[in-house]
Amino acid sequence: MKQIKAFVHRNRVSDLIHALEAAGFQRLSLFDVKGLLRALSAREQQYSVELGDKVINEIQMELFCEDDDVAKAVEIFRTVGRTGHADAGWIYVSTIEQSMPINDTP
Repeated sequence: MKQIKAFVHRNRVSDLIHALEAAGFQRLSLFDVKGLLRALSAREQQYSVELGDKVINEIQMELFCEDDDVAKAVEIFRTVGRTGHADAGWIYVSTIEQSMPINDTP
């Protein structure tokens, strides 16, 4: 099993969710994060006093999938997540050693 983390611009998230769901992916989580991706416009950027730099509000998307589905998922992130700028985000793939559901029966 693999974990795919993608850091993307907010304006691409809706299309990514729909594309991933249409491809059959279900285990997806979203997190609001501050990051250093290149802003698409001045309105997207803000100065962080805590970090001492300009940041944007990004979305961290986490998807868990079987090893055989990684290439398909990464391709969706790469094509649907495009913004028209060179630095549209980042994708990381990690191996998950074990996964199990939490349920009411032991």
